[in-house]
Amino acid sequence: MAKGKNRVGRILKILALVVAALMVVIFFPRRIEKPVKKAIKCEYAAGDIAFRESISHLLGRPLLPGNRVETLINGDKIFPAMIETLQTAHKTITLENFIFRSGELSAKLVPILCDKAKAGVQVHVIMDSMGCAKLKQEELDRLESAGVQFVKYNRPEWHKLLRVNHRDHRKILVVDGRTGMTGGACLADEWMGNANSKKQWRDTHYRVLGPAVGELQGVFMENWIQTEHEVLHGNNYFPALEPAGTMYARSYGTGPWDGIEGARLVYLYSIAAARKNIRIAHSYFVPDGLVIDTLIAARRRGVKVEIMTPGVIDANVVRRASRARWNELMDAGVIFYEYQPSLFHCKVMIVDDVWVTAGTVNFDDRSFRINDENTLEVWDRPFAAEQIAAFEADKQKCREIKPGEYKARPWYVKAAEQAASYFRAWL
Repeated sequence: MAKGKNRVGRILKILALVVAALMVVIFFPRRIEKPVKKAIKCEYAAGDIAFRESISHLLGRPLLPGNRVETLINGDKIFPAMIETLQTAHKTITLENFIFRSGELSAKLVPILCDKAKAGVQVHVIMDSMGCAKLKQEELDRLESAGVQFVKYNRPEWHKLLRVNHRDHRKILVVDGRTGMTGGACLADEWMGNANSKKQWRDTHYRVLGPAVGELQGVFMENWIQTEHEVLHGNNYFPALEPAGTMYARSYGTGPWDGIEGARLVYLYSIAAARKNIRIAHSYFVPDGLVIDTLIAARRRGVKVEIMTPGVIDANVVRRASRARWNELMDAGVIFYEYQPSLFHCKVMIVDDVWVTAGTVNFDDRSFRINDENTLEVWDRPFAAEQIAAFEADKQKCREIKPGEYKARPWYVKAAEQAASYFRAWL
């Protein structure tokens, strides 16, 4: 009897999953196009100058020399650096994020933003309207009373129902046009700490100095102009930036208006250029058919491919859709790991120990085609070595998913994964 009830419960969960996916389709009904449909053939490696020059110009945002990028792992490193950066502001602060929620972290950030605005710093803030729904009105009132220009991106309104699925997933902070920060961390208490429990998320953020900060500022300006119809310009926002290091780096934004699907193009091209290894650490890994084919082609060239995904996740439907695509990849020799201690929220790919693409983009169609996102990319061996060290440290906290274990999962799990995979373009 108990077994029968359990089976019915599992079937109901599958049906609920299908209904939820259908709701997503209803809210985003248009057909999603894929401009890059043919496999990219690359006769050179990611470490070659030909790759650096090509990747610099394909998206119209070149890799710029002379940057320094600091890696910040988890909230214990991210937020002290963020607070330190904010406190250096003398002229301008531009801040954009997906989630800003009241709690211990907001109690630290709100007073700083208020104090800076009262001191004459121009403070401009864009937050996704859904992502800041749990920011208490009293904190919002404090910010606005202090002179902070606070904008809610894409507010739910009756005449915008078909846009409700379009969210601002960017994470940008630029101070005085000279220091930038970006990565995966939102402004909520889940990102605090050091990922020591399931309540503290594992994430990576970056502090940027050098010419690439101007590009990051430019990405912020795209949504500021869209929401406020105002152009922010001049030395306070775009000062002349001297070299701050030796790294080639860039930042660019993507969104549903991005005709070439820039982030997806970079992933496809980077994988095609790989000759030694590919390390993917992603919170949401739901590849499409061409990406799968490109990864399999890399394995046939002898490239070692390792993929790290969450063992704990905040959107189980995404995990189901992801696992539905693993079969062909495992057969090709791709190695999968699931991070165990906490929710894994990183978005990093390292190719051939030299090329790193990071930022806010998840490895799924929602990030590639629906959300507004921003990316940070670095072509530099010492920087790549730092990301590899973090990847290897995280591997020690992972469980490798063996092909035999994966293939032996119960039928109802396979059914749930298959159901979820049909809607992967909207997840």
